[in-house]
Amino acid sequence: MEEKRNTLTRAQLAESLYENAELPRPEAEKMVDQFFSVIRETLLQGESVKLVGFGQFMVRHKNARPARNPRTGESATVTARHVVSFKASHKLKEKMPNTDQVPPSSASN
Repeated sequence: MEEKRNTLTRAQLAESLYENAELPRPEAEKMVDQFFSVIRETLLQGESVKLVGFGQFMVRHKNARPARNPRTGESATVTARHVVSFKASHKLKEKMPNTDQVPPSSASN
């Protein structure tokens, strides 16, 4: 299976640190792993993570709600849960290309 070309992976982040910050490869991998570990643990504690100039990760509570199985039409209840959401900073939004120029098929993904 071919990997999407427009997705940045954890390994690519570590490789970028190795090449651009001239860190030893094991240290670059450890730094990336630790970065995501801190973010994960903070979110699991219900706290937000704000990265100035990039955006904010937040934990939101979603209440239980009625739903319907689209295949069978059978009613069901989606249980209450916590989800992680991301809100891009104004600086990041300003640097993004104009959405009017994005083809309709990729704008909805």
